[in-house]
Amino acid sequence: MTAPVLLVIAHGSRDPRHAATVTALTARVRSLRPGLRVETAFLDFNAPSVPQVLSRLAADGAREVVALPLLLTRAFHAKADIPAVLREAAARHPWLSVRRAEVLGPSPLLTAALERRLAEAGLDPSDPAERGSTGVVLASAGSTDPEAIAVIAEIAREWRHTGWCAVRPAFASAVSAAGYPRTEDAVRALRAEGVRRVAVAPYVIAPGRLPDRIAEGARAAGADVTADVLGPCPELARLLLRRYDGAAARPRAALTA
Repeated sequence: MTAPVLLVIAHGSRDPRHAATVTALTARVRSLRPGLRVETAFLDFNAPSVPQVLSRLAADGAREVVALPLLLTRAFHAKADIPAVLREAAARHPWLSVRRAEVLGPSPLLTAALERRLAEAGLDPSDPAERGSTGVVLASAGSTDPEAIAVIAEIAREWRHTGWCAVRPAFASAVSAAGYPRTEDAVRALRAEGVRRVAVAPYVIAPGRLPDRIAEGARAAGADVTADVLGPCPELARLLLRRYDGAAARPRAALTA
């Protein structure tokens, strides 16, 4: 039997670095699973769109697709935008079975990717002394969705238990309802508590306006280390395939809501 097509659905951005990073990530996925057809679509700003790719797949004779949201939390895009666009596509192509994979986070592979980026930025997470004297700001783009906010806070709590002296959640843009700080505020708070070294780990997949704001906040507050975005790191590529395999193994249905 032919394996379902993997359709990676990214948000999209006016910043060309975003699409380039998504393209590099899907290329790594292909290299890990030769023979698997991997397509990319965007919700906004970039082409091709989700309807365009699904129409092309239907015209090519594809019968099964796993739609994978390139999202770290179940916020608005995962709960509303993507289900809506997939329902519309299913109505146009009733013979095309589309199963939606889970969002990427939380996952130990994402934590491993964060630590990889911190190591590349100059930290040594394998050194207990360095780990124990470093506070980490887990900087997310931000959300107004309570479930997404809670997930970021829980990731920070769990990551703290691995030996970092502190791990604090922060957002690129303040979300007043959550009471969590911006990146620069979290860095300054750790300094005020006497943390010797402060690192900022962006919990973001691709570059863009909000990731730039995270980096600017880290610089403004004098963070010692600022990691890169997750990007096309191997852990993220493996996680995409893990989510794909989980969705592909579910019983076939016209559409997973």
